[in-house]
Amino acid sequence: WFEPNPGDNPEPKVKTIGYTTYDDHFFYAAIRSWDNPADIRAQLGDHDGISGNSDDFAGVILDTRNDGKSAMEFFVNAAGTQYDASQDDASGNEDSSPDLFWDSAVKKTADGWILELRIPFSSLRYQQTSPQVWGVLLYRNMPRERRYQIFDHKLPRGANCFVCNCNKVAGFEGLPTGGHIIVAPYVTASENGALRGNGNNNLLNRPAKGDGGLDVKYTPNEHTAIDATVNPDFSQVESDTAAISTNQRFAIFFPEKRPFFLERVELFSTPIQAVYTRTITSPRWGLRDSGNNGHDSYTILVAQDRGGGSVIIPSPTGSTFANQDLGATDVIGRWRHDFGGKSFASFLFTDREYEGGGHNRVFGPDFQWKPNETETLTGQVLFSESLTPNRPDLASEWDGRKMSSFGSDLWWSHSTPKLDLYSEFKDYGDDFRADQGFVPQVGYRANYGEAGYTIHPKGFFSRERTFAMAEYDSEQDGSMLYRLRGAGFGADGKFRSFTQIKFWNESFRNDGKVLTRNQLNYTFQFSVSRLIPQVAFQGWVGQDIDFFNNRLGHGALINFSAQLRPASRLTVTTTNILQWLNETAPSGAEGRLFTAQIERLRAQYMFSPLMFVRAVVQNQRTSSNPLIYGVDLPL
Repeated sequence: WFEPNPGDNPEPKVKTIGYTTYDDHFFYAAIRSWDNPADIRAQLGDHDGISGNSDDFAGVILDTRNDGKSAMEFFVNAAGTQYDASQDDASGNEDSSPDLFWDSAVKKTADGWILELRIPFSSLRYQQTSPQVWGVLLYRNMPRERRYQIFDHKLPRGANCFVCNCNKVAGFEGLPTGGHIIVAPYVTASENGALRGNGNNNLLNRPAKGDGGLDVKYTPNEHTAIDATVNPDFSQVESDTAAISTNQRFAIFFPEKRPFFLERVELFSTPIQAVYTRTITSPRWGLRDSGNNGHDSYTILVAQDRGGGSVIIPSPTGSTFANQDLGATDVIGRWRHDFGGKSFASFLFTDREYEGGGHNRVFGPDFQWKPNETETLTGQVLFSESLTPNRPDLASEWDGRKMSSFGSDLWWSHSTPKLDLYSEFKDYGDDFRADQGFVPQVGYRANYGEAGYTIHPKGFFSRERTFAMAEYDSEQDGSMLYRLRGAGFGADGKFRSFTQIKFWNESFRNDGKVLTRNQLNYTFQFSVSRLIPQVAFQGWVGQDIDFFNNRLGHGALINFSAQLRPASRLTVTTTNILQWLNETAPSGAEGRLFTAQIERLRAQYMFSPLMFVRAVVQNQRTSSNPLIYGVDLPL
């Protein structure tokens, strides 16, 4: 075993032993972690409810396709809370949205704790060969005065991959060949209320409504999964993350949670976010086929959407929305071919056919090339062809016009234990549209560069990174849109802390005028005690731009969050966000332009790892000063 964090792969201070085996139906792993029982930190929580800075946990990372690029993680904390996630080296993302079927058990002992895992082969996708070679990596997380991460393989600092470090384990023979079916029906009920209005603050409750649907997963063989859904369950999205939208020029991203959309979710992750499945807002039904064969992987999705929600209408300086009051048929597919161990080439296409006429079609290739352990080159080119719906009542652009254009993204990174360099170039045509994606800005070119230098001192901080970045964006005709010059410092330290301070000098061209703001951005995260395992402060202070009135002001953003564990089964999380902007109007009036606030309280009590009760209270409000705005207030 090795400790790649905070150390550089030394022998760990604690003893750990791991075991793996399998039978006709399951893969098994067990990890015995020696420790002082009084020091073990863990909380019984909902699925995926563990934290690297708060919980002792352990588990296994499985690269079942042995491609060195993607893997599934299965972790359990010392209280029995499960966590599973998809790990994708191509994008560097760890996505905990997929929830698989598997079993686990934990037991505390006089000298530590023991974990056992049982993972059905029906939850895994692997090659159609015998014998097989898998990538297997065992892991232990131990938060004390620092966060200690312990693996059964060395993880070299500065490497451009993670999954590639899995141990190669041979000898898997006679594995099941599929034939599994999973059926998940649901029923929900909801009641909505609205203020009566006319100065009456009482709620008018509408009649309660019921809903229901069905998800089905069929694995005809060991490397293919077929998903079907009828009216998928949007209540999987507990509630969207609290976010302030006041004075924002572009749309805000929220994650997908519906199970139907999460099989092989890494295949929808590309440099240009041309796939954002939450744009399929209310599907009547959906079908999806995902699988791999040798060095090729694919996924294809077809859904019939009732409509509702919004479609992003992008531009160089901001995005607006069109109410999607019409249905559509959606098709999304991607094929990827792996070569050279760590590199790949792929092709993506999407098609949205609107009811009553109109469509949006996007297609194009992308690639990633890793010639060695330090260099990565990634790129994508997409072409779009659109016929907008003839619904000018929903958006001025939706008048039946034809549009076609391109979007491209190329980035390069160089990573060593001390020096990291990053450069990215983007180019989007004025008429590029991705109605099934999240592309809130088009009609511009962007050049971004960043350089960082990392050291690992001995003392309060175990890792320090100093960095600088610059960016210049222009419209297609060369007119300046945005300019950034910045520098910062980030560090990991005692009390499982993370500190980052950045100074940004940014210039924006808005409504024909260039305005420049200076901001100090900050992030402070640390642990206080077992009762308060996590506290975070995040935000900025300095100048900001009132994009509605095209003026410069002064303000701040404070985002405070804390987690409390008053009992082993009770977790309380609080989030408080406050943003304000002060400025002087042309009339001479001076004061607060707006104050936006969010208070969110989430409490969860676990009866068992599979049963809980949860309460979420969220209050969001914005107050604006019409004397400072000088015009009718923006919605």
